[in-house]
Amino acid sequence: MGSTGDIVRQLYDDFGKGDVAAVLGAMDPKIQWIEADNFLYADGNPYVGPQAVAEGVFQRIASDFESLAIVPQNFVEGADTVVVEGRYKGTMRKTGTSVDAQFAHVWQLQDDKVIRFQQYTDTKQWAKVAGS
Repeated sequence: MGSTGDIVRQLYDDFGKGDVAAVLGAMDPKIQWIEADNFLYADGNPYVGPQAVAEGVFQRIASDFESLAIVPQNFVEGADTVVVEGRYKGTMRKTGTSVDAQFAHVWQLQDDKVIRFQQYTDTKQWAKVAGS
């Protein structure tokens, strides 16, 4: 496959197209997925395995948001790690409140599979959007 950066870029493209199966397929069976401390979906940290990520994060996002765009803006590539800076933009269903929050995602890959994901974001803004 391509470089780690190419793999991660493809993940954002797949997620943007709604191809969750492709995103989950890029994960190692033992992936550790970690949401930012105090984030809406951090209650399951760390999510271990693609199924846990699908149920604990992706399905909840689909249920909670009318729309949510994950907009990557900058990719910083290392040997097995890619850091992506960007913004989340969307509207929460239950409050009708919009979010426009910056994020940093740290992706670690091994053998062309994602073995670890760490999210950082503006959790105060997310709590406000959720009505907390």
